[in-house]
Amino acid sequence: MKSILAPVAAIGLLGASAAMAEPVVYDFDPSHSQVVFEYNHMGFSTSTGIINGVTGKLTLDAENPANSSVEATIPLSGLRTVSEELDKHLFGPDFFNTDASGAVATFKSTKVEPEDDKEAKVTGDLTLNGVTKQVVLDVDLNQIAAHPMTSKEAAGFDAEAEIKRSEFNLGKFAPAVEDEVEIKITIEAVKAE
Repeated sequence: MKSILAPVAAIGLLGASAAMAEPVVYDFDPSHSQVVFEYNHMGFSTSTGIINGVTGKLTLDAENPANSSVEATIPLSGLRTVSEELDKHLFGPDFFNTDASGAVATFKSTKVEPEDDKEAKVTGDLTLNGVTKQVVLDVDLNQIAAHPMTSKEAAGFDAEAEIKRSEFNLGKFAPAVEDEVEIKITIEAVKAE
């Protein structure tokens, strides 16, 4: 439900190779960047959903990873749950109350705190359903390498966060339907030309 995103996303931190003096900008590959979310449904099941097509830009500063940054746009039109009926319900009056085709969530980092060469905490502003809240992403660098299909430099990250639906005016049926939503983000990005 939240994108997070972005999100989603927010991963601009962990250093590429120390030999790089200038920050490197990467563009998200929306075909391989997504947000997966899950929540407990009335104590009976763990429901999941996915948001495909995440776009964004990530700047990695290898010499000073704390200066890295990320911005992501999560198109809610790419949201899919376990049923079409639930997908429609989410955009009805109980939740988003809008047309899915134009709805987006965004994430913009405000702080990057490297924990080691491959992990960082990325704090940023998540805007979802017209509400902006600070969210902290736990980010892992998968790799930075030449992409085997294109030979272009690519970077891959996974991130996790938790948000409360109610903080984004999406809290209908809580606590029967869990307020806390676990978010997992995966981003594949290609060096900008």
